[in-house]
Amino acid sequence: MPKMEIADRIEALFDAPPAAYSPADMELFRSFKALLNAGEARAAEPDAASPTGWRVNAWVKKGILLGFRLGALVDMSVDHRKQPWFDKATYPVKQFDVADGVRIVPGGSSIRDGSFIARSVTCMPPMYINVGAYVGAGTMVDSHALVGSCAQVGERCHLSASAQIGGVLEPVGAMPVIIEDEVMAGGNCGIYEGTIVKRRAVLATGVLLNQSTPVFDLVKERILRAENGQPLVIPEDAVVVPGSRAITSGPGKEWGLSVAAPIIVKYRDAKTEGKVQLEDLLR
Repeated sequence: MPKMEIADRIEALFDAPPAAYSPADMELFRSFKALLNAGEARAAEPDAASPTGWRVNAWVKKGILLGFRLGALVDMSVDHRKQPWFDKATYPVKQFDVADGVRIVPGGSSIRDGSFIARSVTCMPPMYINVGAYVGAGTMVDSHALVGSCAQVGERCHLSASAQIGGVLEPVGAMPVIIEDEVMAGGNCGIYEGTIVKRRAVLATGVLLNQSTPVFDLVKERILRAENGQPLVIPEDAVVVPGSRAITSGPGKEWGLSVAAPIIVKYRDAKTEGKVQLEDLLR
């Protein structure tokens, strides 16, 4: 079935749900999920005409949500007595073969079906990748890292230990988190609420990014915010570190409090390149 026909039928079925779903509806969903697994249907994709360089594909999110409606709760336990698992039948654990060229190191990781994982991705245990996520070739997802639902991660990225890439399914028109190519996200980073991190940016350990927190660019003397319905965008090559700024009025000033303020301290240079080199021998 052509992709656009699948998209049109998904839209119609989501917007006007029947009293009961039919085998044809389930077959439609299976065709849709095959597109997700192949990376041919994405919750967001590059768009040069967009101010952010990305556009949301709401029909893809509708298709993912439709899968939850269609799926019955089933027992997915490998060993029911030792570790019971129960989830929707439409979203089992994703199946891989050694020919897929994905390294999933033993130790408790999980990848949900309906996600795209490119060749030469490395998954260090334990980590989790949710439905609708897209992870590009050569990326490393380190221990305790999360790639949330519909998050888009580019090629040759490094999501360090405990990095959290937030997910979003609803509202269907909301931008998911975007991590472009060659981004380095340090340990315990949190990127949430549709933030877009442009290619080759470096996020130091503990950086938190969301729609509510402005980012202070010391190099270009500007303040970056999520405004007018647009997401927060971290510029290409930016090096971002955690910071704080003092509250200047009211009890916050009296009590000497500060709030988080991520800071762009520089843009990538030769010195930065040496610090963020990934160990090719580990790949």
